Amino acid sequence: MAAVASFAYHDITDTPYESGVQSPGASAYTLGRAAFRRHLDAFAGVSLRPELVTAIDPTAPGRHLVLTFDDGGKSALEVGDELARRGWRGHFFIITSRIGERTFLDAAGIRSLRRSGHIIGSHSRTHPHIFREQTLDQMVGEWRTSCDRLADLLGEPCTVASVPGGDISPVVLQSAAVAGLHYLFTSEPTPVPERVGGCWVLGRYCLKATTPASRVRELARFRGWGRARLVRRLKEFVRVMLPGPYREYVRRSTRELPAGTEPPRGRASY
Repeated sequence: MAAVASFAYHDITDTPYESGVQSPGASAYTLGRAAFRRHLDAFAGVSLRPELVTAIDPTAPGRHLVLTFDDGGKSALEVGDELARRGWRGHFFIITSRIGERTFLDAAGIRSLRRSGHIIGSHSRTHPHIFREQTLDQMVGEWRTSCDRLADLLGEPCTVASVPGGDISPVVLQSAAVAGLHYLFTSEPTPVPERVGGCWVLGRYCLKATTPASRVRELARFRGWGRARLVRRLKEFVRVMLPGPYREYVRRSTRELPAGTEPPRGRASY
């Protein structure tokens, strides 16, 4: 079985109010350009090169490195160029209901990323903030509607996606398989792929604005994943035990701010 060190980024920008989700929660996952370059230098210092998930055989022994970017904010274009300058490719997951909005990619930008060799995938249609609280039919609808939109845009099937909000359950994983997805990225920090129906499920480590390059280098060398998984499980336990406070926390941290307002730095729900 392969081991896949996958990393989840969101927006990479020095002006957060110009790209991506405009909420207090999103800001904790927004990296500045200099910090992102330090992360890329850390990846360059290990023996693996970032790959596309479609080129990996999860059943074959070996180690792999994968970079992903959620939401589809405008900063994705500069990110794609930065990766291409290094000869690397990434995965960009799009909230399709937001295509063409002020701080998000438009159709031309998405096509440009794909022409550069990056994978374009679904981050759902509307980004439900606690995805696992949707019904199976609602989940499948989110995947199929968003994948159809991207397929129409790019002229090719959309078979790769990432879970919005980060909250998963067996039904969330099942929904991806039912919707016909081949690969689903979660926010669970595990390098071990899992097969659910006809879909490969891959965990990711979510990078924050405060994540140092040294931590990135450690994880890219497949060190520290067990510790990260334990921390994630503890947080998940609290979320399950306190569903009411968690919903209120998510509601507050994901509220949209007025246009042009710079989101404050703080904790995030995804």
